[in-house]
This record gives sequence, C-alpha cells and structure tokens, in this order.
Amino acid sequence: MTDSAHVRQLQGRYREAVDALNRGDWIRAQHVAMYLLRDAPAHAGVAFVAGVAALELQQIPLATQCLERAVRINPDRADYLAQYARVLVMARQSREAHHAADRAMTLQPEDVLSMDTLGVVYSQLNAYGHARDAFAKVVEKMPGVASYRFNLATALIFHGEIDAAESELEACLTIDPDFWRAHLSLAQLRKQTCDHNHVERLRVLLSSHSQVDDARLYLNLALAKELEDLGEYSLSFRMLTAGKRAGKEGRGDSTVRDKVVFSAIEQHWRPSSGNSGCRDGAPIFVIGMPRSGTTLVDRILSSHPDVQSAGELQDFGVLLKQLSGSTTLQLLDEDTFAKASALDWSRLGHAYIESVRSLVPQSPRFVDKLPHNFLYAGYIANALPDARIVCLRRGSMDSCLGNFRQLFALSSPYYDYSFDILDTGKYYVMFDRLMRFWRERLGDRLLEVRYEDLVDRQRDTTAGILEHCQLEWNDACLDFANNQAPVGTASAVQVRRSMNRDALDRWKRYEQELEPLRLLLENEGIAVS
Repeated sequence: MTDSAHVRQLQGRYREAVDALNRGDWIRAQHVAMYLLRDAPAHAGVAFVAGVAALELQQIPLATQCLERAVRINPDRADYLAQYARVLVMARQSREAHHAADRAMTLQPEDVLSMDTLGVVYSQLNAYGHARDAFAKVVEKMPGVASYRFNLATALIFHGEIDAAESELEACLTIDPDFWRAHLSLAQLRKQTCDHNHVERLRVLLSSHSQVDDARLYLNLALAKELEDLGEYSLSFRMLTAGKRAGKEGRGDSTVRDKVVFSAIEQHWRPSSGNSGCRDGAPIFVIGMPRSGTTLVDRILSSHPDVQSAGELQDFGVLLKQLSGSTTLQLLDEDTFAKASALDWSRLGHAYIESVRSLVPQSPRFVDKLPHNFLYAGYIANALPDARIVCLRRGSMDSCLGNFRQLFALSSPYYDYSFDILDTGKYYVMFDRLMRFWRERLGDRLLEVRYEDLVDRQRDTTAGILEHCQLEWNDACLDFANNQAPVGTASAVQVRRSMNRDALDRWKRYEQELEPLRLLLENEGIAVS
C-alpha cells in the first residue's frame, strides 16, 4: 500500500470513529480510535475520540490518559479541554479540573456541548458563579432544550435567584413535562400555599406514569413536599414513603455495608504519635449527619471576614484513599481504613492544603463543609492537628426524618440508607456511636453543637463556635441570611432566611407514622425528645 493510500485509509477510519462517537456507539468509537492511536499517536483528534469513548464507558484512567494527550497535542481546543476537565472531576482531581476548565473558558468556546460540560464541571467544583454564566450562554444559544433550562435553574437556585430559577423550571417543563427532576425542584423552591401549588398537576402526571420508576420517585417526593406545606401530613408521609421505595429498588442492604465501614474505622484508627501532621490552621471542618444544620454553620462562619466557604469537598477522603495505597473501587471500605493506619500524616495534611488552597486562595481561613467527613474526624485530627472540627448534632427523630425526606445524589452509594426510614434510624445509631468514639479520643479538638441551641440561643452558640475556631467575634455572623455567597447544598433556599424555628420538632407532625423509628432508637439507647 502506498503512503497516500495509507493516509486515506487512516482518514477514513478516523471519520468512522468520529461518526460512531456522534451516534453514541462508544464501544465502536473506542475500538477504532485505539486502533488508530498505534499508527497516529500524535493525532489529537484520535486521542480525543478515544478519551471521550472511554469516559462514557466509565474507564476513567484510560479516559484521563487519552484526553490529557489530546490537550497536550492541541492545547487550543476548548472542546478538548472541557472533556478533560470533566474526566478530572470524575477522577476527583479538583484542582487540575478547575485549571482545565478555566483554560477552556479563556478560549471562549462557542459550541453548546462544551459550554454545558463546563457548567457541569464548575457546579461539581462548587464554582457556581462560573456555572451559572456557562449555563446562561447555553440557554441563550439553545433555549428549547429542557436539560439546559434545568441546569441553569439549578445554578440560579444555588445563587439565591429564586424567581429566575422558577421561570427556568417552568420553561423546562413546558418543553418536556416528563422532566421529572424539575417537578421536585419546583416543589422545593418555596413553601407552597393553597393559592399557589402544583398538587393537581403532580397527581395527574403520577396517575398516568405510575409504571415509570423515575416518575414514581420524583413525583411522589414532590407531592410529599407540597402536601406537607399544605398541612396534609399523613398523606404527605405516604407519598414520601412511596417515592423513596421507588428509589430504593436495586440498592441492596445498605445497613450491612455501612456496618462494615463504621466497624473498620473503630478497629483500625490510631492517634498519631509525636508532632506529626501539617501545622496549617486554616481549615475548619464542619461535619455531622446530613440535614443537621451543617450548611447553617457554614454560612455563619463564612459571614466572618476572615473565612471563606470552600463548599462540600471530597478532597480529604480522596487523598486518604490515594495515599493509603488502597486499590479497591470504593472510596470508603475496610481495606482503605486498614491501610490508612500506616499513613504519613504530614504528607496527607500538606496534600489536602495544596489541593484546597486553589479554591480559596485569598482567605486566611476556610470551611470544608462535607457532612460525611464525620467518618474521618480522627484522621483529620492526625493529618491537620491545628484544624478546627465542628460537629452538628440535631435531635435524633428530626435528624432521621430530615435524611429520609431528602433525595441525595442517586449516583452515590453513601446515602443508600436514606431510602428507608428504619435504615435511616440504624444509620443514625452507627453515627451516634462513632461520635462517642471520636469524642472520647479527640477531646476538645472536637466541638459538638446542638442545632436546637443554635436556633434558640443564636448569639451565645455562635460565640462558642467562633471561640472554638479561634476567630474574633463579628456581628456579621449573626446576619448570615445576607451572606451573598452561593450555596450548593439541599439547604440552598432555607439558609437565605433568618434564623427560625420552622424545622424544630418537625417529626411530631408524623408521630404515628414514625412510631417504629422511635422504638428502634429508644431500644438502642438513643434519646428521643
């Protein structure tokens, strides 16, 4: 075969790979592109196709390698950089992902797919201002795509732009009434009233889509929220249970898996010896059960002029996993905690600071508000002995109900307990036992704050938190509702209101329905009030 014929053959195969990629035939696209890489290792387009195909097939290491090659060969393609940023986020390389996304944005991409990808990447990096701007450009170019309107609405919610978010959600549902997630977001956007609610629309949709799993999940949860707002508590709880039952299907026994993790922590954790660890006092870790007030404390602390919120970061757990040498697939498992007992604590602490500092480069102090970092409290104390740790505690019944009411990330296995109220109770028992374990070993390194005290004695409790975090008093911490920083959690709407008692003793609205939960907790020695 002549050289020109060989080139034509390679060009034909490349077009074949691109066509397969555009059709979503990831296996074919990967097969052809990986074959071509042997003959054309310096072809950026071939590496890009191979990388995107691997990414769609969840082959993260291979995707990272191929997309890094594409970007290295051709650094001026925004679409290459956008997909590279996407895979870096999936690989939990936050700092590198942020850098790649910023490089892509400087190239001012025009294609909608790249802009939408960058919006998603920025959302996952807690850079919600950048995410909103990216999604707004996408909607401007293609206003008739429901998913784009939904993405913009979500970013607007995080920014507290509730009216604009509501308009985008309604636009999303006008385009596609079966965009089920939008119905739940709309229900959660504000307190519904007799004069303004979506109950009838939700009921009609549920009756006509009762065999669709996603419809049963999202519509039942949306109905539960709106019926609760309208005071129909018994019916609300039935809808909530039906929705969560739909989401639980196929998830297996979460309690068995969680017991293994909790037991492994208590079995393998050891305090560090001597003066090990990174002596950087910038981090403040806010931990606790989800829906216990962690976002509220994050807002209080980040209202202080010396503190910035870094959001809910996976960095500590990811770095612990990587540096432990564990090669198992799960971030949290017995193998990880067994190997972590031999960690170089100083190395872990410095790696964490280096990873997070790019997100909050100017602020003297920052808050890492990932609730599930309660699993790592002792490891944080070892790696960062000068960091402050604040754990939120909330009444057991309200904590369990709050977790059961919330739809957490469906892709994460760490919230599987929340699809059943009794599984949630069992998880709370494990959480309570682990916090006793940490309290006995960490002493005053750990401050436990009752959510109820924060609501009823705001000034005194806030003063105690600031003192623990070695921060001077500042009145702005009482005025957290005026904090303009974005909020990327389930509490994005609630924490923009002033302190109130609306969420206290919510469980008593469902006292009869929650009787089995109450008995479970009491039998485990957990106080119920």
